[in-house]
Amino acid sequence: MNGHALRVLVADDNESVRTRVCQLLQSQSDIEVACEAVDGVDAVVKAREYLPDVVLLNVTMPIMNGLEAAQILKHEFPSMHIIMLSQHDSRVFQWGALAAGVNAYAVKSNAGKDLIPELRKIQRTKLSA
Repeated sequence: MNGHALRVLVADDNESVRTRVCQLLQSQSDIEVACEAVDGVDAVVKAREYLPDVVLLNVTMPIMNGLEAAQILKHEFPSMHIIMLSQHDSRVFQWGALAAGVNAYAVKSNAGKDLIPELRKIQRTKLSA
């Protein structure tokens, strides 16, 4: 993995979804899955430990949902990029995510075509900084 790899934390309480997202990310030579989390609390703890470039958060997770985790992470790490990954293709969820400080919102059913381009945008921003 080169020094410009985008490091991503994947947080989803559904193991099969988490596995599919990780496989998608790992198919890209310049994207590295830094770690995985099973809920919002786990995501916050692991983000503090691994300091990924990007955190992918599921909206609805037990213990602490993705919106709450996003607010904490944005407060502690303002430059950390957060993408909300949700099964809900809803403006209400999108607005809630943006209000929580999320950089982007992707629907799980479109992740295969939307997620990598969104990560590429973040990567370009990091490289030009």
